[in-house]
Amino acid sequence: MTTPVLLTISGSLRRGATNRKLLAEAARVFGPAAVAEADLNLPLYDGDAEAAEGIPPAVQALADQIAAADAILISTPEYNKGPSGVLKNALDWVSRTEGNPWADKPVAVMSAAAGRAGGEQAQALLRGFLVPFQPRLIIGPGVHLAGSGKEFDETGRLISEHYEATLTKLMQKLRAELQR
Repeated sequence: MTTPVLLTISGSLRRGATNRKLLAEAARVFGPAAVAEADLNLPLYDGDAEAAEGIPPAVQALADQIAAADAILISTPEYNKGPSGVLKNALDWVSRTEGNPWADKPVAVMSAAAGRAGGEQAQALLRGFLVPFQPRLIIGPGVHLAGSGKEFDETGRLISEHYEATLTKLMQKLRAELQR
């Protein structure tokens, strides 16, 4: 197989977000790949704006990235027991583009959150949001990084052997799904 294209999608816009750090660690553990990072800094979905102006170029660029990817990694924070509005907005916008770029794509979901459950509920809801797109969702092992602000060293590497081992298993399953 040629070098796979791995698209990372962070549900947080902050540059220093722990979800971005978790995605970087996941890409490292995944192994050789051309890694692309999605930009979710999109306008809020508005049906009137879509009718008047069409699909914004940034939204089409995201849909094109999804279509071009061989596998996708999504990491979401948990805000008020759910995924971020930024992430949900991106899913809503991409659903309005031509075709379905998510169809049959291997997708792994994980989360990094300040709380002690590590975003587990946000992840569960996110998987439900993805079902209509019919990707090949990798179910487990669950990577729910709790107290995420304290789980990375100064270089951005995970410090917990437990999280490293769980992330490694998830990335092995994602890579195996590419071979299917």
